[in-house]
Amino acid sequence: MLEITGRLESALKQRSKNIIADWELKPSSVLVPLFLKENEYHLLFTRRTDHLRSHPGQISFPGGKYDDEDRSLLDTALRETQEEIGLERDAVQVLGELDDMLTSTQYRITPFVGFIPYPYEFKLNIHEINHLIEVPVKTLLDPSILETRYHTFYEKYRVKVYYYHIGSEPIWGATARIVKHFLDLFYPLL
Repeated sequence: MLEITGRLESALKQRSKNIIADWELKPSSVLVPLFLKENEYHLLFTRRTDHLRSHPGQISFPGGKYDDEDRSLLDTALRETQEEIGLERDAVQVLGELDDMLTSTQYRITPFVGFIPYPYEFKLNIHEINHLIEVPVKTLLDPSILETRYHTFYEKYRVKVYYYHIGSEPIWGATARIVKHFLDLFYPLL
């Protein structure tokens, strides 16, 4: 099973990453935590608390906006992950980067895929994170849970919006685009 993570790391390093070079967008990054549970790959998501100013109550990956103290966007993703869910930086094996994603709130998200240990004693920041959600990758690959809609932003950009229906709350928006991109890379390696 772990040979797949090695192939994923190779695939991420050998591909040309799509970079959004709009410097007026707010830089941010997330960690896409991948782990092995009962011989199955899973992704770890957070459900944000309802009182947060941006993206309240949404299912997301741990991460946030770049701070001036951060050395890089990878540093941002690891710092935010540690702050939000208590996952220590040295517990993450960074496999590589996915394409940058744009949000409707003017953030440019750089996703980093990281292999993490399981089980792990997470420590949630209860002001930001309501709970964690573990989803098997094979569940996300089931076409019956994926819905595609089209939305128009700023009266000129028509974009696909993905919804992964995995429970009472869907994974959607930038997080779903990251999931879709990850699955497009991961599935051929299975």
